[in-house]
Amino acid sequence: MCGKPLLKECSNISGGLPLPSSTFSEEYGLDWKVVVLDYGCGFLFGACFEAMSNATAEEDDIRVDIPMSDDQLKRNMRPILHKPYGSMDLVSVKAPANHGSHSKDSNWWVVLNLAFQSIGIVYGDLGTSPLYVYPSIFSNGIKHRDDILGALSLVFYTLTFLPLVKYVFVVLRANDNGEGGTFALYSLICRYARVSLIPSQQAEDREVSNYKLELPSKRLKLASVLKSSLQKSQFAKIFLLLVTMLGTSMVIGDSIFTPSISVLSAVAGVKEVTSALTDDMIAGISVVILIFLFMIQRFGTHRVSYTFAPVLCVWFVLIGGIGFYNIIKHDKTVLKAINPMYIVEYFIRNKKDAWISLGGVVLCTTGAEALFADLGHFSVRAIQVSMCSMVYPALIFAYTGQSSYLRQYPDEVSDAFYKSVPGPLYWPMFVVSILAAAIASQAMISGTFSIVHQSLSLGCFPPVKVVYTSANHEGQVYIPAINYILMLACIGVTAGFKSTVKIGNAYGTAVVFVMTLTSSLLVLVMIMIWKTNIFLIILYILTIGFVELLYLSSVLYKFTSGGYLPLVFSAVLMIIMYVWNDVYRRKYHYELDHKISPGRLKEISANKNMSRIPGLAMFYSELVHGIPPIFEHYVSNVPALHSIIVFVSMKSLHINEVPPEERYFFRRVEPRELFAFRCVVRYGYKDVREVAFEETLVTRLKEFIQEEILLQNQMLSTIGNNAEKGTEPEGEIVERNNDVANAKQVEEEIMQQEIEQLQKEWEEAGIVHMIGESEVIAKKEANIMKRIVINHVYNLLKRNVRQREKVFDIPHKRMLKVGMTYQL
Repeated sequence: MCGKPLLKECSNISGGLPLPSSTFSEEYGLDWKVVVLDYGCGFLFGACFEAMSNATAEEDDIRVDIPMSDDQLKRNMRPILHKPYGSMDLVSVKAPANHGSHSKDSNWWVVLNLAFQSIGIVYGDLGTSPLYVYPSIFSNGIKHRDDILGALSLVFYTLTFLPLVKYVFVVLRANDNGEGGTFALYSLICRYARVSLIPSQQAEDREVSNYKLELPSKRLKLASVLKSSLQKSQFAKIFLLLVTMLGTSMVIGDSIFTPSISVLSAVAGVKEVTSALTDDMIAGISVVILIFLFMIQRFGTHRVSYTFAPVLCVWFVLIGGIGFYNIIKHDKTVLKAINPMYIVEYFIRNKKDAWISLGGVVLCTTGAEALFADLGHFSVRAIQVSMCSMVYPALIFAYTGQSSYLRQYPDEVSDAFYKSVPGPLYWPMFVVSILAAAIASQAMISGTFSIVHQSLSLGCFPPVKVVYTSANHEGQVYIPAINYILMLACIGVTAGFKSTVKIGNAYGTAVVFVMTLTSSLLVLVMIMIWKTNIFLIILYILTIGFVELLYLSSVLYKFTSGGYLPLVFSAVLMIIMYVWNDVYRRKYHYELDHKISPGRLKEISANKNMSRIPGLAMFYSELVHGIPPIFEHYVSNVPALHSIIVFVSMKSLHINEVPPEERYFFRRVEPRELFAFRCVVRYGYKDVREVAFEETLVTRLKEFIQEEILLQNQMLSTIGNNAEKGTEPEGEIVERNNDVANAKQVEEEIMQQEIEQLQKEWEEAGIVHMIGESEVIAKKEANIMKRIVINHVYNLLKRNVRQREKVFDIPHKRMLKVGMTYQL
């Protein structure tokens, strides 16, 4: 039977098997075009399908869903056969039959529980802003009694429009399967429009459960035009990435100013009981607290997180209650500040000074971005409930109470918060304020670790050590290098400025920049993904967008008074992120342009001088399409290959997490005698690598081999059934059925041999990890700027960050580095 064709070209079949009936097309939704089956000593099965006419033009691959076996039914899994156009490779991946994200809003008890927990994590920064807002607004003192009403009216409407309306009711809807933040918005846009700068997209990625977007059915021309423009413009793609990096850099900057201004403001309250403490001494005490705060980061936030919510609840009850007390005791007429005319009168009286004071007003929104960034720990409904039921009312009462007090004692504006606290409550309030400031700092520091972790996953940050501090919550991470950099920066800011007003100037710049950038990305989401009515988009831009630009102009006016600091810090961080990402992309394109051709693989397999040695070799590469050039470099210098070869690519998708059962994507590398596979290990930007990575990969590889044969046998059975329904003589039908049965037996024997060999090589010889140690240099004809970026800046970063073997956590005894020079 060796070499005998089982089926010929369909168009040339004469007296052979009839084409599959319409039942096949109806069952699988595909049109059968060409079937060419041939097998030699090992049965090789190939098929070519064409998707039905209603398939979208964007689909690069096609698939056939095969019924599940009993074992697969038990695991609620289904194998999927993929056959890319122009390829004879069979691709099998595992996907849940119905994998959807579990809703955290399933019942109100869960919502209320999450709402309570969110108070301790999300609102620390926003809740401690009453400590320093009024001193920042009136840095030169109160000139007119009614200015307090104008400032209160500004604070009221700013709190209402930005944290409440914008973030709680609009921005939170733009989440990425429950995750928020700048990268979540960027990931949404990248999934909907092909704006990613790395050409590593695969059609199979769209099969991942979390990858799909729920889009409105209504199609707008504007969305299509904008999507097309973004996809065609290289400048737009780069600009979008830069905006995302800038927003991320500004959020990281927040984690420097939040601990500094929160702790310094809280400690400054001790001056109410003793005047012996100078500003230098208060700054010194604050530095000690900050050092202690950063030193305990290594233990993880989960050990103290249960105390956060009760402390912040007490804080909000106290500031709200004291605010209500001050309104009743001092001046109830401050309630008329709800009239926005007081804002107009405030600007008429103070003109330029009123505009400058907006930089202090915007500090009442500090921490608003945390509502979105920390969404992944909770849910949209939980944050909405906690914000509307406790946080927003408490803050309004706190600011209104301080305004009422200042109407009676305008000269005490520099210490308005502690001055307005009744005497018996001073020490309890002082202790709680220190705790609340520490919690606010903790939330931003932890958020920074998460943001850097996301940046690492998407190739936008140099590799650094990441420590996972909780066995139950993978998102809780600690990054030592970032922790010490933040600590030194916080100490420098606190010791250098020594004043909450000066720190507030820098803090306001970071806050408003992040808000403005979030709005910019949100408008793209509104147009392309949500298909929002154009008039609502214009309304959003003219109201919230205009307000944010007004605040941005005010904080930039204070550029020389501290406002430059977050911009300088963000510029340095952006340069590092962009240089690393730029060279990362150039390396990927180099590997893509120099990948090994199928013909070369056949030559390597047929080379009699190439010996095969026991063991399983894993070649690591960023390339997901084809075989990387490092393999060619290896076989050119070492005429020996391991018995089994797996080309492994660690790939990050623009989603928050990939379900473990959908993480490994295998493809057999032809010719079959090479016994080689490609494996793309797909991660989301919040996923962590499995501890038992080798064992998991080998297990999934064995499952792939089993499913590959299962899928082929399923289609052979379908062909045999269709043959029985034809008009051929009974003798020919029996002969063909025997051919099909023999082919099945041969394939099952080969499968068993391959699985046994894989298990034997893994257990006896083990795994050898091949890591490319690439030297990156600029081409001779490259311009001076490219030479500086690649030869100096990038290589300087590379020498001072973690190497790939440490990132992958590969044992040194089983690691082999293959050196290669990339000329970019």
